[in-house]
Amino acid sequence: MKILKILTLRGPNYWSIRRHKLIVVRLDLEDLAERTTDTISGFYEALIETLPSLEEHFCSPGHHGGFLKRVKEGTLLGHVAEHVALELQTLAGMEVGFGRARSTATPGVYNVVFEYKDERAGRYAARAAVRLCNSLVENRHYPSSEFEQDIGDLKEIWEDAALGPSTEALVKEAETRRIPWTQLNARAMIRFGTGVYQKRVQATLTDNSGILGVELACDKEGTKQILADAGIPVPQGTLIHYLDELEEAIEDVGGYPVVVKPLDGNHGRGITINVQSWAEAEDAYDAASLESKTRSVIVERYYEGQDHRVLVVNGDVVAVAERVPAHVIGDGKSTITELVEETNRDPRRGDGHDNILTRLKLDRTSLQWLARQGYDAESIPNRGEVCYLRATANLSTGGIAIDRTDEIHPENLWLAKRVAKIVGLDIIGLDIVTRDISQPLRETDSTIVEVNAAPGFRMHVSPSQGKPRNVAKPVLDMLFPAGQPYSVPLFSITGTNGKTTTTRLIAHICKQTGKTVGYTTTDGTYIGEYLAEPGDNTGPQSARLILGDPSVEIAVLETARGGILRSGLAFEEADVGVVLNVAADHLGIGDIDTIEQMASLKAVVAEAVNPKGYTILNADDPLVAEMAQKTKANVVYFSMNPENEIVTQHLNRGGRAAIYQDGYLTVCDGTQMVRVAKAEDVPLTLKGLAPFAIANALAACAATYAHGIDLEAIRTGLATFTASVNQTPGRMNLFDMGDYHALVDYAHNAASYEALGGFVRNWPGKRIGVVGGPGDRRDEDFLELGRLSAKIFDAIIVKEDDDTRGRPRGEASELICKGIEEVNPDCRYESILSEEKAIDVALDEAPHESLIVILPESVKRAIRAIEKRNPVREGM
Repeated sequence: MKILKILTLRGPNYWSIRRHKLIVVRLDLEDLAERTTDTISGFYEALIETLPSLEEHFCSPGHHGGFLKRVKEGTLLGHVAEHVALELQTLAGMEVGFGRARSTATPGVYNVVFEYKDERAGRYAARAAVRLCNSLVENRHYPSSEFEQDIGDLKEIWEDAALGPSTEALVKEAETRRIPWTQLNARAMIRFGTGVYQKRVQATLTDNSGILGVELACDKEGTKQILADAGIPVPQGTLIHYLDELEEAIEDVGGYPVVVKPLDGNHGRGITINVQSWAEAEDAYDAASLESKTRSVIVERYYEGQDHRVLVVNGDVVAVAERVPAHVIGDGKSTITELVEETNRDPRRGDGHDNILTRLKLDRTSLQWLARQGYDAESIPNRGEVCYLRATANLSTGGIAIDRTDEIHPENLWLAKRVAKIVGLDIIGLDIVTRDISQPLRETDSTIVEVNAAPGFRMHVSPSQGKPRNVAKPVLDMLFPAGQPYSVPLFSITGTNGKTTTTRLIAHICKQTGKTVGYTTTDGTYIGEYLAEPGDNTGPQSARLILGDPSVEIAVLETARGGILRSGLAFEEADVGVVLNVAADHLGIGDIDTIEQMASLKAVVAEAVNPKGYTILNADDPLVAEMAQKTKANVVYFSMNPENEIVTQHLNRGGRAAIYQDGYLTVCDGTQMVRVAKAEDVPLTLKGLAPFAIANALAACAATYAHGIDLEAIRTGLATFTASVNQTPGRMNLFDMGDYHALVDYAHNAASYEALGGFVRNWPGKRIGVVGGPGDRRDEDFLELGRLSAKIFDAIIVKEDDDTRGRPRGEASELICKGIEEVNPDCRYESILSEEKAIDVALDEAPHESLIVILPESVKRAIRAIEKRNPVREGM
């Protein structure tokens, strides 16, 4: 088997609306295309030997061992590769289960689709699955060393990609609220929400975390001084910069025992507590000095008691945890080394902050601390004897956490809230040393030893003992208070033809509300009145640009076929989804071979609409109208036929629609009808002579009216939007050249030719077409363009695109000419392959009062050619 292509889907897609993270492998089975697993000697046994855990896969039989039963009875290798890819990820700690294997129109080629947690791991699993299956076919064996390498690599990828525990807690809480989130490509930041409503976090620093508060919390001595001035109990201490100041500093705080720590350290690094002698003090100074960027060291009085972390969010105490330093408990027979190894077998322990608990380490620091207790690594502690490996209680060095939230004294709650306000942080962690957190600090000679910006959540969401606390909830409550939006209104527009015009018209109507609109089109990405990024930007990357821009208040996204196939949608759900039409274009590309498959692809937009939102469907297109059965949102139809049976029944049920009636664009709410505008007064429709433009305007009316935009804003938008180079480049751009007219339109498929013909046939003079089409279309598509051209134009110049997309030069032109001759052998036509020359010939030889219709590859080039000839004006 051979992998032809791997796609990574990241949003609602052709294969699944609900499961966004999918790998699609286009897999050529080659000489295995006709062989099922039951005909491959030894394959079943080798597969079970390599991956016995496949027994857990139910597959279509729907029971334990169902998939292996399929393998034994006989199934194709693409199906096996799908299940192997899933199982490899699961064995590496990534629980996944969704998969599909489907044949394509190309014999022996399959699309193998499966779920992933991390996209790098998903792509790796695809390649590893094919390697494994090929090896089992060829050798009846997959080397254990390679299998272990695969699992090890996948585990490493997953560990690198996994979010930290604090970030993960916030993300999970956001997902429960359906708040969209995105991992940014800088400084491990996460963005919650979209557009103007977005909020960013970095671990537990948020948009609300003031820089002054963060800087103060990082300045241990400055914080202590500020708190002491406010009457907060803090340790007696002093700041020193040189070793020869150490002895005097110890005397200043009342003598031994003392704490020595770096001025600007974190995670407990460089801190030594309960220092009892000068020798220990010198070592402690060296350790603290190395961890301090400024080589500055704090010496403080040592307070007896347990270490507690109090978490304050938005002015309220939300969790309290007692932290116990890393330790082992003797069993009377094992050495400390063996006890550490046994403790580290706990599956909750791992390296770094990404696990519930951190692995214990027997390093220099722990051996020194053991020595102070009279132990070494080979000591055998008595049963029940506690041997501490660290002096500080940080979870990052192997400590454990015990929830004490319900035990803290009210006065201590009040004190913690005061500290948060004094320091000026929205999220703050207070480190308190006290014998009893349920008693006021002053009564127990206790102290607040430190405050922390960006405190970790791990000890609270996953304590070793006690009740887990959902500390992410108050954070999200703070970032997005009740009733405040977290996402900007989002319109998504798809269809075979008219997408760009309708997108621009919806955006223009939305602008009448005074809000900043971000929109994507085939000719660029725009924010407000400015072009943010040029190009054909109708895929997920440009959509993410709009949704991630903090100035955008409304997002209007042209959503093309290619982007959905390659990556899925860039959003989980839209507020308004618009499907204009489905026609036979781009068939045979991306394994979309029939118009029904194309409809299923376009239906992704209809399905990915919020249940409280609106799906706008063309009732005149049966394939589009059927999508009403797939969407969970409210359906609004639009139709050029006021007697359309689907619309009539829908309105009788109290539904909404936009219809073209008696020359007016009309919106209907049940039996109530409101005329929005007369079609001939809407510039886009070219005085009502372009039926397809009227249909696009109806779709825009339906979308904006359903979303709640005021009718006057809709009317103003319709009246001020023109089919001009500035507003809709390449879409029905009509130029008065004085003696004749020229029309530039990006029609490039049969449906758009037919729609354009509705306008062109109404022209009173000669009609000359400069026609062509993209080279990657089917032969039949070019023949049909020729047939249609012969029905629309009096004379035709056939040209070709500069980029033939793999076709031999001249072949597309020959097919179009053949189509012309099939319909009208007497039609006057010529073939000029150069688009630039073809346009020049048509314009230079234009008959009096004729209409020159240019259907270009390059809209800009066509418009330049027209502007060189000094048109009188744009429009009719």
